Amino acid sequence: MKRTHIFGIVIIAIAITIIISTAGDASSYVSFTEAKEMAEEGDNGLIHVVGTLKKTATGEVVGIQPSADMLSFSFLMIDENGLEQKVIYNEPIPNDFTKSEQVVVIGSYKGSEVFMADKILLKCPSKYQENNLQ
Repeated sequence: MKRTHIFGIVIIAIAITIIISTAGDASSYVSFTEAKEMAEEGDNGLIHVVGTLKKTATGEVVGIQPSADMLSFSFLMIDENGLEQKVIYNEPIPNDFTKSEQVVVIGSYKGSEVFMADKILLKCPSKYQENNLQ
């Protein structure tokens, strides 16, 4: 075999190794129940949970509690199965947080009652949605 063929095979093997190792980091969305079960089984990896903020009947967001120094906050989130969970985020409240339609929290359980978010992704209402004018 020529050196170029051997070099090509080595490059392909390295590329396959990189693809396999990064595919292991990908995760899917789970509910708070599944996330808690994963934490109890010892899975300390980052978990993605999608849901909405807790709101009153009039649409007002409730359950947001900023810390005294305003550098972190907690909030109540309801997952797709309807389970309400307290989430703590150690960063300031993101812009338009209360206007978001959906929230994705990426983090893990610390203990059995609190979900610690490392990252928050917001799905805000689109300005391109049709609005019915009366």
